[in-house]
Amino acid sequence: MRSLIHAIALDPSKCTGCTNCIKRCPTEAIRVKNRKAKILESKCINCGTCINICPFNAFSGITHDLQYIFRYPYRVALIDPVLYSQFNENITPSQIINSIKQYGFNDVYDISHSADLITKYTKNYIASNPKLPVISSSCPAIIRLIQLRFHELIDHILPVDSPIEITAYMMRTKLVKELQLSEDDIGIFYISPCTARIFSFKKPIGTKTSYVDGAISIKSLFLMISKNLDSTKTGEVFKVSGKGIDWARVEGQSKALGVKEYLAIDGIENVMDVLEEIENGKINDLVFLECQACTNGCVGGSLTVENSFVARNRIRRLAETHYSYASKVDLKGFESFLFTETINPLYSTKLDTNLSKAIEKLMKIEDVLKSLPQIDCGACGSPSCRSLAEDIVLGYANEKDCIVNLKSTLELENNVDEETSKIEG
Repeated sequence: MRSLIHAIALDPSKCTGCTNCIKRCPTEAIRVKNRKAKILESKCINCGTCINICPFNAFSGITHDLQYIFRYPYRVALIDPVLYSQFNENITPSQIINSIKQYGFNDVYDISHSADLITKYTKNYIASNPKLPVISSSCPAIIRLIQLRFHELIDHILPVDSPIEITAYMMRTKLVKELQLSEDDIGIFYISPCTARIFSFKKPIGTKTSYVDGAISIKSLFLMISKNLDSTKTGEVFKVSGKGIDWARVEGQSKALGVKEYLAIDGIENVMDVLEEIENGKINDLVFLECQACTNGCVGGSLTVENSFVARNRIRRLAETHYSYASKVDLKGFESFLFTETINPLYSTKLDTNLSKAIEKLMKIEDVLKSLPQIDCGACGSPSCRSLAEDIVLGYANEKDCIVNLKSTLELENNVDEETSKIEG
């Protein structure tokens, strides 16, 4: 039976306890006990690294299948430009959109135009001299990472919802007004490249509710769309925004802003290094910071199929092709898309609700840590010696779990037994 953590499913029957996942998880959210992996919900940021790294496919994203959409009388699909990068360059966005329509969706919308809205708002926001650098809020895994590890940078996050939520809001409002549809009759589904975005629908950050009803992975639709492209009629020709499309790759958001003092980083480990330097005051000349948890940006999401470097190049070329098309950007009513909820710090390891007991446990952790080998081998099932020390103090593990110390103890005992045998002999 699968255990569900946030937007990631772990199938124990496929897990061999190989420890690959615990070594690569950026927030040390995974443990291996009794030869099976376990995800610690309080530490998980849904970045999908475990999905990409597991050689046995024990981890997977939790998405809906196509049958689920028919629970709603009127069905809408939101297309992320990442989807375009999964196909050859001779296949146009219009072909892909028209193909998806054939699977039971009444409407299909591209989210690139909403990205243009955010770009214009961000320019005005930066000009108002807020705390710099302004950190992009486009990647929910990054926001959760900042909540967990970089509390001093929370106020730097751009207080704007994602292009997905903005598009969903506008489409839902339009359908209710123009077609006289009930809110409950409309089902809006996002074709997602990653697990972090899926979790953001379940537990929105910065807002109370999500306007998206579910998500379908790019991976699950790719083959179906590929088979259907040849039979797809020309259909409607859709105008997509080149600058909005460029958001699918790292640096796309920053380039759309037209500012010089920006830094665009991809890969969760690289992001963590840069955020640490900014928090420590080592980088202080930036206006805008674009952080993407996945390598090469959203094109490297865990629910995609194409090589992220190939996909990134395709997005670049596609964006250049459509750059001449400019969205009609009007910020009237944009306040509806701003964050209404405070983004609060998260604490992954709460030693105790009582402060004095928490300090006592912290001191015990330091004492236990001194007795460990400090090599972070992961053989104990914890990602580092410090995390093992925490687990021991919190009662999730014991000192015998350290294979290195256990081996040394057994060798010492064997030597003592041999010496005793010699004396007795």
